[in-house]
Amino acid sequence: MDGKKQRGKHEGPSSPQSNLMKKMKIDYEIAQFSAALERIDQESRFGLKSHKELADMTEKAMEAMWAAADAYEKEVGGDINLIRDAQRSLRFATDRFFSQCAYHRARTWPRGYQGDYEMLEYHYRNEPGSQGVGHFLENYLLKSTLAVAVRERKDLLKDLLRKEMAARKNPSVMDIACGPCREIVEMSEEIKKAGASFICVDHDAEALEYSKDRLIKIAFPMDKVQFRQYNALKMVSHERNVQEFGKQDIIYSVGLFDYLSNDVLVKLLKSLHDLLKPGGTLIASFKDCNKYSTFIYHWIVEWNAFLQRKEQDILALYEQAGFPRGSVATPRTASGVIVFYNVSK
Repeated sequence: MDGKKQRGKHEGPSSPQSNLMKKMKIDYEIAQFSAALERIDQESRFGLKSHKELADMTEKAMEAMWAAADAYEKEVGGDINLIRDAQRSLRFATDRFFSQCAYHRARTWPRGYQGDYEMLEYHYRNEPGSQGVGHFLENYLLKSTLAVAVRERKDLLKDLLRKEMAARKNPSVMDIACGPCREIVEMSEEIKKAGASFICVDHDAEALEYSKDRLIKIAFPMDKVQFRQYNALKMVSHERNVQEFGKQDIIYSVGLFDYLSNDVLVKLLKSLHDLLKPGGTLIASFKDCNKYSTFIYHWIVEWNAFLQRKEQDILALYEQAGFPRGSVATPRTASGVIVFYNVSK
């Protein structure tokens, strides 16, 4: 639905008059998009069209706005200030519609950061829960490339953890930026049989409390899991890591590393690898920017802090951290959007 589109070459600076014409054009497209959402909202509330017709109308409106946004980015030569101004205009013009949608959370950041545990849980549930236009926006957005990839990421992670736990007796496992711990919840019986113990680390105390409650409700052995409120950026020191957490058989993190700068990431990869026991494995996932469009996340919502990296960019960072390319396994999710980088010690 929203696979990666190729951007045009940088066209250089434009004159103020030229930029004004381009702004008028994108403002018109935003007004058309807003009007389309108004029609969908009204017709859904009064039962004037079928569910399929409304879903098709939503897809048509989103695709038209996406094409206009893509064209605008090319027309202004990638000028980030002009692009961000247009993105803000779109979000302002459509806020009354997206306020009816769960994705509004990705505009307002109620937990103070992008992609919080509730947003992740919403993607995992994959069930539009709103009424009116909000329902059809959710229906569209939950089918988008990255939304699908997030669910694929969880499933591939479970496969990787099964393999790693099966190779060890009573493994010690650390989950960094654990969020809602959905993979642990879904694998609870397998984790019990493996005799694994988990340390779940997150800076968000509410995420940790949510995950703890979920595990208690499914009778997970709570003596086998620790919840630690901790800033992952502090984990660049090997000595501090050993003191705080002890050596681990398996360390994994999905999602967090996309948000970290190259210099921090290189230090973190090295320190986490050092925290592994001999024979241990470090598992980390990254998005491949060649496989998705940023339109939804940069224009529709404000979920734009994850960095745009390609597989070769990530492998280069692993090399900087001291891992030869041949030592890094790179399984992908079914869609190819997310790559796991696995290194054994």
